[in-house]
Order: sequence, then C-alpha cells, then structure tokens
Amino acid sequence: MKFYRPLKRIEAITFDLDDTLYDNYDVIRRTDAETLKFMQGFHPALADMAPDTVRLMRTELLAQDAEIYHDVTQWRRQAVLLAMTRAGLSRREAEQGTAATMETFAQWRSKIFVPQENHDALAALAERWPLVAITNGNADPHACGLAQYFQFTLRAGEHGRAKPYADMYKKASLKLDLPLEQILHVGDDLTTDVAGSVRCGMQSCWINLREGDLMHIRDARLLPHIEISQLASLTALL
Repeated sequence: MKFYRPLKRIEAITFDLDDTLYDNYDVIRRTDAETLKFMQGFHPALADMAPDTVRLMRTELLAQDAEIYHDVTQWRRQAVLLAMTRAGLSRREAEQGTAATMETFAQWRSKIFVPQENHDALAALAERWPLVAITNGNADPHACGLAQYFQFTLRAGEHGRAKPYADMYKKASLKLDLPLEQILHVGDDLTTDVAGSVRCGMQSCWINLREGDLMHIRDARLLPHIEISQLASLTALL
C-alpha cells in the first residue's frame, strides 16, 4: 500500500465494479461473441452481420447525441435496434429482436468470476463500513454474487451522469448521510475513479492491477490518497 495523501476519517467505502473487483475483459469479449451469434440466428437478414456492426451503430449514435454514453445499456439497445432496422427488419421485428438480444446480452454479461480473496476482503470490509457500488457499466451485482456486500448500487444513466462527473458520488454521499470527505472510493481508472472522486471532495484509492507507474501514465491527472495492487490490501485499514 502506497500513500500519496494523508487519509482522513473513513465512514464508508464506495467501489467501482468492472476491472476493480473482477477481470472484465474476458467477460465482455465472450458476451459480445455470444450476443452476435444470437443476433445472426434471430433472422435470416442478420445471418451475415459483421462483428463490428453494433460498435459502428454505437459510434453513429454517439455522434448524434454525445450524452448517450451516460447510459451504456440504453446506448447498446438503440444500437441493436438501428442495426436490425438497417438490415431490413420491420419495426416490430426489430423491436422484438432487440428485446431478445438485450436479454441474451444481460445473461452473458453477468457470468462474472470474482476471486475468492475479493469476496473475503469485501466481507471483512462490510463488517466495518457500509459499502456501495458505483458503476458506469451494466453488470448486475445480484447476478454475479456481489450484492450481499453493498448497501446499494448506483448506475450511470439511471442515477446520474457517468463518472468522472460527480452525480453518483454526491448521490452516494446523500444516501449514506455522510460528508464526501469521509467516503473512500476504490477504483482502477485514474480518470473516472481517481480524478472523479478527488475532484468532488472524496478520498480515493487506486487499485493498480497492471503494475502501472503512476508517475508515467498519461491519464494520471490527480494523485489518489492511496494505491494498492490487490483488494485484500484494504483490510489493513480495519
């Protein structure tokens, strides 16, 4: 554990989900592959759909509405609908296909492996402090066995703009009835998690899972209060 700023009193801890509590790369890769397979089998007009079709639709939608990225689930839903419509499906077929595709996506998106040591660390921390999940993504803590540790989950789109905007950090403070400076936020991203939480007055913990050097990473904007390389290190604060 490395200290960059003095820690103040901690009364609660908030956590990012993706790539902080589990490896998200393989989950997304497998989810995208299985979702594409489902779409290709849904209708003959979609049989030859290219792997990057939905991504290209997402890019097009983002160019039309820069705010759409705050809700990644709705963004994907609209991209799937646009892809199916462009392929020649009727509006009704496209809407049915989109609903079924999003169900498939959600099923595979929740097939997440959380290391036992992370379960153990969260359980220990939850005995001492209220824990909260704050995510820009669409993983479901209930489906992947993490909900038991959290008082509540805040999700971008539904509960405010995506990190690094302060919306969800401030909402967590209000729901916990605690000042921002008494909350420690833990996350892997130096922009959305570290800079976002520090700028709004929280304390910040960077979980450095790839042996990065904070002094030589381009997107390092603000120093976290502490740096750890594994979640279990946080139990030293108990």
